[in-house]
Amino acid sequence: MKRIIIFSIVLILSALNTVNAKVISNEKIDKAKLDNATKIITELQNDMKNYTKNGSGPFVAAIYDNKGNLIVKVANSVVNEKCSHNHAEMNAIKAAETKLNTYDLAKYNLSLYVTAEPCMMCIGGIMWSGIKAVYYGVPSKDVENITKFDEGFKPHWFKEFKKRGIIVYGNIEPELGKQELYRYMNEGKIIYKPER
Repeated sequence: MKRIIIFSIVLILSALNTVNAKVISNEKIDKAKLDNATKIITELQNDMKNYTKNGSGPFVAAIYDNKGNLIVKVANSVVNEKCSHNHAEMNAIKAAETKLNTYDLAKYNLSLYVTAEPCMMCIGGIMWSGIKAVYYGVPSKDVENITKFDEGFKPHWFKEFKKRGIIVYGNIEPELGKQELYRYMNEGKIIYKPER
């Protein structure tokens, strides 16, 4: 009987590690942070349909403080506002800075949650904003495969963020996010892509 219980526990722990093995981070994975991020990113992925019905792009971002209070939640507005830098992350940063009346978010100890891995531009914006942590869903390689959007050149950004004290967790609920990206594309909606 003891062997069966021990074997069952080992199987359960192994399954949990397999689920979390897909999540990547620049720190040792903290279960509480991951659980919270999973809840928020799942909610953002589920909210995406409502945003895209109103012309927003298929990416949603939210900023929370360290007490779990929502500061802002916004979507990509590149197409409907005709502005190439209106990605969800950049819109969220701008909205948080406006709401808090500052250009430096560092003192507020904020975390950014986004439905997909930040692109090259957004990584720069995040770094200079003072955001303390980033949690994202769909990795760039999948975003590029599904939408054909060029995510840009981002060498070692996890390491670079760590050097600057910015925590990153990625690949959180990516399947749900990919489903939303496929839905968006199948509806024939526009993905911003400059002509080359």
